[in-house]
Amino acid sequence: MHRFVASWFGTGLILRKVRGSDSGSGTVGALFAIPLVWALASIGTWAQALGAVLVAGASVVSSARFVDETDSVKVGDPGWVVVDEAAGVMLATIGLGLPGAAVAWVVFRIADIFKTWFPGVAQAERLGGAVGITADDLVAGLYGLAAGWIVQSLI
Repeated sequence: MHRFVASWFGTGLILRKVRGSDSGSGTVGALFAIPLVWALASIGTWAQALGAVLVAGASVVSSARFVDETDSVKVGDPGWVVVDEAAGVMLATIGLGLPGAAVAWVVFRIADIFKTWFPGVAQAERLGGAVGITADDLVAGLYGLAAGWIVQSLI
């Protein structure tokens, strides 16, 4: 069950099956989080916030089994573990309509991929273990959320 959740219901394993590499799986997992984002948005902002908290918690619990807690910064985030990206997307899109959410998603992915360009993202990852795996995506999600709200306020 932990592998199923950590891979965001198997979506983190798609690229490994298709091309034999986990590279890019975070983006796939982030895309597959969008249906849940929109379903929760139809209920309300409170549902999106609650969903983000629950998925972030699930990320910490499920990814803990797949990281070497003694040296997780060196070992890193297993590529197929993408529940953390789902949590980041859910945070990045809270309360946003389509244009803002699209910008938030893109900024989130950029901040997650290019961690050193965004203060706090790489530092969060260095927390280590399952917390670090999840925290960097949540910090990247805050960058996305800020960008999305800026765009939404201009439209």
